[in-house]
This record gives sequence, structure tokens and C-alpha cells, in this order.
Amino acid sequence: MNLYLVGYRCTGKSSVGRILSDTLGWVFVDMDSELVAEAGMPIEDIVASQGWKYFREREAQLLERLSQATKQVIATGGGAVTVEENIARMRGSGKVIWLHASPSTIAARMAADLDTARQRPPLQGNDSLAEIEEVFAERLPLYDEAMHLQVETDRLSPREVAAHILRWLETKLPANGH
Repeated sequence: MNLYLVGYRCTGKSSVGRILSDTLGWVFVDMDSELVAEAGMPIEDIVASQGWKYFREREAQLLERLSQATKQVIATGGGAVTVEENIARMRGSGKVIWLHASPSTIAARMAADLDTARQRPPLQGNDSLAEIEEVFAERLPLYDEAMHLQVETDRLSPREVAAHILRWLETKLPANGH
């Protein structure tokens, strides 16, 4: 089994994923970082040169490879759920946890995290609250379809989110643990 963390950017997937992997003794994979390493260029450059469709195809190929292994905590890209096969692949090889935050919280976190702006290009030209709300609304039913568990991250630290997930996971793992 794997744990897949899904959600909009800046909802805590990478931070929570690292805590979960350390606690469980599982491998942590940040899909965006893996794609950057494979391409040898930032996501912004991949998208600028090849387009979002190409990026989503590469993301789906990576997810397919990752789903073949077990005992991984995988922080997916925010749009991984936009490819239907990805949802089926994640659900078929693990538990999917939706880290949810309000658009205003996401906007505030993005403004405070300069790395986010450099690493993850805006989907429609800018990262305004209006764009976040629009993309968020489009993805809500996809996150809902994908998830086994939803965790509201607005007012929780990454450690608190991880603790919540671990408590839930105790009910899902075999008696021998991991």
C-alpha cells in the first residue's frame, strides 16, 4: 500500500508527506521534484517549452511507475487528479488523502512562499485569488472522487495534519503495522 497526498498547491502535501514517511519508515516521493529531476529543468520551463498536456502525460507516466511499488508516501502534483487514470491508479494501489485548504488560505501561503512561484507556474496566467477559486472549483469533484480521507489544513500545522492521518491510518493498516 502507498499513501497518496492530493490537493491544490500549498495545502501541505510535501511537508506532511515528509513527516508521514519519517514516522512510518516509508519512502517519500515528491512527484514535482521527481519530474524536475527527470526533465533537468523546472516545471515552469517544461510547461513553457512543451505545454501542460505534455507535463500531465509525464506526470501520469511517473505515477504509473510509482504505483508499482509499496510503502511510499507520494506528494502528487496539484493537478494529478485531472487525469482519470491517475485516480484509478492511486485508489488501486493505496489510500488517497485530500489535503484541503480554502482558496484564501492557499493564496496567503503562496504569497508567503517564494519557492512556490518559481517552481509551479500559474495555470492561467497568474495566481490571483480568482484563478485559485476557479481552478479549485474545477478540481473539487475530482479530489472528492479520488480521496479516501479529507483533512482540512487551514488551521493545522503539518505535524497536526500528519497526526490526524496517522490516527486514521491505524484503522486501515493490518494489525502488524506497516
